[in-house]
Amino acid sequence: MNSEKILSLLGFAAKAGKLSFGTHATEFAIESGRAKLVLAAEDISEKSVKELKYKADKKSITVLNLIGISTAVLSKRVGKNCGILAVNDSGFADAIMKI
Repeated sequence: MNSEKILSLLGFAAKAGKLSFGTHATEFAIESGRAKLVLAAEDISEKSVKELKYKADKKSITVLNLIGISTAVLSKRVGKNCGILAVNDSGFADAIMKI
């Protein structure tokens, strides 16, 4: 996984308004069908990731753990304090999945 490329894409997606930040916003994006991909920083608890995966699986949405990317690094790159986020654009989601 190329962390720098993923962080760069997430920065662009944040500027374009294509992300939902935090657990509650991500859950809402999953339930409303807006989320195309869910990402969790490496230091997010296993329980939180498991709960998100359960909800995302029901809607056939992929959940990725960002190995090597901490909450602090992720927050800095997207401009908001978060460790969990949803990508709400299929173009950005596909590009991240290819990396």
